[in-house]
Order: sequence, then C-alpha cells, then structure tokens
Amino acid sequence: MARYPRKRSASGIYHVMLKGIDGRDIFLENYDKIKFMRGIKKAKDIGEFKLFGYCLMDNHVHLLIEEGEAIGTSIKRMTIGYVHWHNNKYGRTGHLFQNRYASEPVETEGYFMSVLRYIHLNPLKAGIVKHPANYNWSSYSDYISSYNGVKTVTDVQLVKLYLKQQEDFERYMNIRNYDISLKYNCPLKYSDNSLKKLIDYEYYTNFAGISRESRNKIIKEIYQETGASIRQLGRVLGLGKTIIEKAVK
Repeated sequence: MARYPRKRSASGIYHVMLKGIDGRDIFLENYDKIKFMRGIKKAKDIGEFKLFGYCLMDNHVHLLIEEGEAIGTSIKRMTIGYVHWHNNKYGRTGHLFQNRYASEPVETEGYFMSVLRYIHLNPLKAGIVKHPANYNWSSYSDYISSYNGVKTVTDVQLVKLYLKQQEDFERYMNIRNYDISLKYNCPLKYSDNSLKKLIDYEYYTNFAGISRESRNKIIKEIYQETGASIRQLGRVLGLGKTIIEKAVK
C-alpha cells in the first residue's frame, strides 16, 4: 500500500507516537525507560528541537515536539541507538518500533494544551495510576518540578505562559479528555480491573446465552480493540486459554 506524505505543521509542532512493532513492549523494565530518556536528551541537544511533553508507556511513546531539524531525523536519532542497545540487552534482532511513526500537526494554542493534557492522562486511561503525578515516566512531573525551580529536559516556558501557577497547571491537566488520539491504532496496557470495566461497558459478554460463533466474534473484537493478551482476556472473561486462542485466530 502506498504511503501518503505527512501533513506539515505550520507551527512546526507535532504530536508524535512511536509504537512497538506488532504491539510488543519496547520497555521491559524501568531502566529501559531511563535509557530511552537519555536518548531523547541527546537527540534534543543535537537536533535542537523543543520537547513540550512526553509519556513513556510499555508499548508506545507519546511526544509533543517542535522540530529543529526535520522531525523524522530527530525521531531516528532517539530510536536507532535505543533499538541497538535493547536488542543487545535482551538477545533479540530486528525491528523494535513500528516502521512508520504516527504524527499529526498541532497548530493552535487550544489544541496544543489539549494534546499535552491527553499525553499526561495516558497512564490513567490505561488504569495504571489514579493521578498523573503518580506516574514517573511522563513530563507531568517535569512541569511540577519546574514550578519549584528545577530544570528538566522538558521545555516548559510556553505552557507556563498560560498556566502561570502550579495550581493552574494541576487543575487544567486533570480535566479528563480521553477523546484526542492520532489516527493510529495503538492498544494501551490495561489493568485487569480497568479492562473488565471497559468490557462490561462496551460489550455484551453474557456468553451463556449466545452461540459459540457469536461468542468468538465478540472475543475477537475485544482482543483486537483493546490489545489485551490472550492470558489477560482469559482471566478477565473467566474463560480458558484454548477458548480465547480459537476465538482470536
């Protein structure tokens, strides 16, 4: 399938998402995230882009960037070294990230602020934490630190023109806006509890009253839409591994 050229941003600012190939985890332990953040800082120093926001999830990364050099060059700078290091560490070969990263232009102040908030709320949407301040791998904590005079890798000045006090920042960033997303399917990591709530809300799962064909169709849809593992779906749905495997194949 032919690839369409990326839409250029008049402001030079982009919301970028990097996804693990085939939905696989790109960070297997906390030190992996530390290593990736070092790569971001190095790429930032060389490419002279501005980093307004980030969130490192196990299988994907969100970035809010104003390009210095071409955005694609900066993305390569921060990923190529990490892939080599990751593959050596875990004894694997080949690609780690989806070949074509997702990006969208961010051209208005209102959308810029909404995207930053969406990025910071990613761990809440995935059911990992209940407050963005409790997640160690996003720029939320960088902003809080900046209000207390600490310098971080995140370029905070633009946001602080609008949200001058820490209380203003916290109030705005904690308004739930899960509706913003790139036109790109990237399953989040759900806790069992949050996955069960999502399934109960969006799907009919009284499997005792429907045919096997209908049941399998529902299971496959849940599997594809949520990105949950076969093992996790078995736990949440109370079904055996074999049943789930047959349904999703």
